[in-house]
Amino acid sequence: MTQLCCNAENCFYNKSECCCKGDISVEGDQAWAADDTCCSSFRERGIDSYTDSSKEPKREIEVSCDAVNCIYNDNFSCGADRIGISGKNASVCDQTACATFQEK
Repeated sequence: MTQLCCNAENCFYNKSECCCKGDISVEGDQAWAADDTCCSSFRERGIDSYTDSSKEPKREIEVSCDAVNCIYNDNFSCGADRIGISGKNASVCDQTACATFQEK
């Protein structure tokens, strides 16, 4: 499993830079840079909502990834030991990115 550090504070699943979802998906099948990727699991936290407290936040999670041009892509899974998701002020998934992406 991959260690996650997510700074998408507006995400419904984010709690203390961890993820309460349990797994995430990174999109970017045509990506050649980190900004060409996004966390498609991102869901904006509503005005009256809090984090997903029904699940415990996890630092280690499964990451499916379609960024085939990334050196960490291993048969559509992330093979990096650690992954960073950026998007501090994101309100939609396209405003997030896999900060760990490295072109092959």
